[in-house]
Amino acid sequence: MLPPSQRKRFPTRCLHALFVGGLLLGMLGCHGDGSVTVIKLGHSLDPTHPVHHAMVFMGEQLAEKSGGTMRLDIYPSAQLGTERELLELIQIGSLGMTKVSSSAIEGFAPSYQVFGLPFLFRDSEHRFAVLGSDVGKEILLSAEDYNLRGVTYYDAGSRSFYTKERPVNVPDDLVGLKIRTQESPVAIQMVRALGGSATPIAWGELYTALQQGIVDGAENNPPSFYLSRHYEVCKFYALNEHTAVPDVLVMSTLVWESLTPQQQVWLQEAADASALHQRVLWAEAEQEALDAVIAAGVEVVRPDKTPFRNQVEELYESYRETRPEIYELVQRVQAIAPPAPDTTQVVPDATATTD
Repeated sequence: MLPPSQRKRFPTRCLHALFVGGLLLGMLGCHGDGSVTVIKLGHSLDPTHPVHHAMVFMGEQLAEKSGGTMRLDIYPSAQLGTERELLELIQIGSLGMTKVSSSAIEGFAPSYQVFGLPFLFRDSEHRFAVLGSDVGKEILLSAEDYNLRGVTYYDAGSRSFYTKERPVNVPDDLVGLKIRTQESPVAIQMVRALGGSATPIAWGELYTALQQGIVDGAENNPPSFYLSRHYEVCKFYALNEHTAVPDVLVMSTLVWESLTPQQQVWLQEAADASALHQRVLWAEAEQEALDAVIAAGVEVVRPDKTPFRNQVEELYESYRETRPEIYELVQRVQAIAPPAPDTTQVVPDATATTD
C-alpha cells in the first residue's frame, strides 16, 4: 500500500459506489426472524492477547446493547491478512474493523506521529487523560479522509529496549547496536537520537533476525516481548519506558456510514467499554509477562530515565522548526492534566469483576 504522498486517493463517494454492493452483502445477515448487522473484525494478535479478550468483550457489549441485532465476528491470528493487508481491506470497505499500532497510521494522518515521540507522557494517568481528551478524539478522526476512522484506543503499555549481548543502562550502551524499530519515521529518529542504529524489520521476521544477528535488539512492551518468545534470544530487558504508543481500533469509514445513528451509538459505547476493560487486562498481562521472562533467566533492569530524556530533547526542538504542527500538538498534549479524583463516591475494585 503506497503512502498518501505517492498515490492519488479515490474520493469517498467513488469508493462507496464501487464497493457498496459487496459491503452490504458482507455486513448484513439473517438471524431468526430479523436482520442482524454483522461487523467483521480481523487482527494479527494471538487469541490469548489481552486486546483480543477486550474485543470479545466488545462483541458481548454490542450484542447486549443492540438487543441481539448487531454481531461482531472476530478473526484473530492474521487469518484475514497481515496488518498492512487488513488496513487495505478497511479502506475499501471489505473489512469492518481492525487493530493497528498508531505508528501504522502515521503515513495517512501525521498527527498520529505525536504518540511516537519519546517521553511524551508524564505517567500513565496523563496518558489516559490525553487519549480520552478532545485532542485524543481529534487524532482518532484525523485519518477519515482515507476511510480509516479511529474508534477507540487500546493500551499498549510502554516500550523498552531488549538486547542480546548487554543491558542498556544509559544511552551510550546503544552505540554500535542495531535496534529493530517499527516502520515509523519517529521511531527511527528516536533510536538514532539515543545513539543506536535503527533497523526497520517486520514484526513477524524479528525472531529470526535476532537469531541470525541481523539486529542486536529491539524495543517493545513486556507482553509482546514475552508472547513473541524474543526472551529466548535477548537476555537483557531495560525498562526505560521511552515511548507509550497506543493501539488503535480502526473502522472503515464506509462501514461506519452504512450504520444507522443508533447503531453507531451502540458500537461506540461498546468500544469505549472494551477499552476500559482492556486496561485492567493489560496491567495483569504486563506483570505476568515480567514474572515469566525473569523466571526464564532474563535480566530486567530499571535504568534512570533522566539521561534518556535529556538525550532526545533536541528531537523535540527540531520539530519546532521542521514540523510546527506536530510541535503545537505536543504543547497541547503536555498541557492536559489528569482529572481530579472523585472523592464523593467509593470506586469499586476493577479487578473484582475481571474473569
